[in-house]
Amino acid sequence: MGDDSRRKMKEKFGLRRDIFKEFLAEFLGIFVLILFGCGSVAQAVLSKGALGEPLTIHVGFTLGVMMAVYIAGGVSGGHVNPAVSLAMVILGKLPLKKFPVYVAAQFLGAFAGSCAVFGLYYDALREFTNGEFAVTGANATAGIFASYPAKHLSVINGFVDQVIATAALVLCILAITDRKNIGAPKGMEPLCIGLIILAIGVSMGLNCGYPINPARDLGPRLFTAVAGWGMDVFRAGGCWWWIPVAGPMVGGAVGAGIYFLIIDLHQPESDRQVDNNVQDKYEIVTMN
Repeated sequence: MGDDSRRKMKEKFGLRRDIFKEFLAEFLGIFVLILFGCGSVAQAVLSKGALGEPLTIHVGFTLGVMMAVYIAGGVSGGHVNPAVSLAMVILGKLPLKKFPVYVAAQFLGAFAGSCAVFGLYYDALREFTNGEFAVTGANATAGIFASYPAKHLSVINGFVDQVIATAALVLCILAITDRKNIGAPKGMEPLCIGLIILAIGVSMGLNCGYPINPARDLGPRLFTAVAGWGMDVFRAGGCWWWIPVAGPMVGGAVGAGIYFLIIDLHQPESDRQVDNNVQDKYEIVTMN
């Protein structure tokens, strides 16, 4: 496509308002996250471990998050997580009026990503389940799309698990993108954020599989409810579904508060480290 054609297409079809661009970026970012993340779970489950294991699932979500932030980071900040968006609102890095738009894009993108994984593995799902999609039992497949608690996990411990894991995620994201701190080299932020997911996965995945993202969990769960698994996806685990929604939101606020009170509050504004070539996308993108 020539430069003239590209210019004409941009003039005719290009979006003018930033909020629409950010909506599409968040939508596509979390779509890719779910495609790679839940796709890695599907491959492990449906192959009965022959083509996947916990480590490959960790890698799938790590790369999914990394690529999601690369896709959306320069447009919307690459939050792809309502808990991260809430943290940015609390810190004044995302206008409150944009928060509902970001969250809507994230939930819709996660739902669409689940559709893609379902279509990709439809035949394998039918063969594995003999056409009966179950939430629990030996041939359960609902866990491909959303989180469910381990047998030992109580409601209180599950909520605490999600608060701690999400607080750690937000805390580390803020450190990576903080231009007043060491930060990460420009363009390496998504890789570092992906490595946070890997660290959380290998250290905090036993209880419920580290959802740490309300959109990543509730969007696919809604999809499974309408795609054949039924309302048991909300009743399973003692109505577990609300914990990976509420817990991460609390954790996002906690992580933002801890970083602000312990690190950011005590750094003089004149000490910004401009020479380390760090770009705080979470701050820059909201200044449009």
